[in-house]
Amino acid sequence: MEAKAVAKYVRMSPIKLKPVADLVRGKNLSEALTILKFTPGKGSELIEKVVKSAAANAENNHEMRVDKLYVAEVYANQGPTMKRWRAGSQGRASKILKRSSHIGVTLKERA
Repeated sequence: MEAKAVAKYVRMSPIKLKPVADLVRGKNLSEALTILKFTPGKGSELIEKVVKSAAANAENNHEMRVDKLYVAEVYANQGPTMKRWRAGSQGRASKILKRSSHIGVTLKERA
């Protein structure tokens, strides 16, 4: 039995989110939430929100015990990129890429 939560089109680059996701992969739910709470940066807040959502799904939809949950999967994949232009030197245009991410969390119960 597993519980999932996904946040799509998050306006942050996956390069910034992946190191935070690596911190909590395989940890118990309470330990993962503590790590995310004290990790600086916006990426930890976004992943914490998805982990809490997955925990709520596990408790309410799947009747899983919260004290036995652990983070089985965490990913921060590339979402669509918005392409913008900025005035460059000598009349040229400079490209600006505004990247987005899809964050997913899967929680499972320890046996």
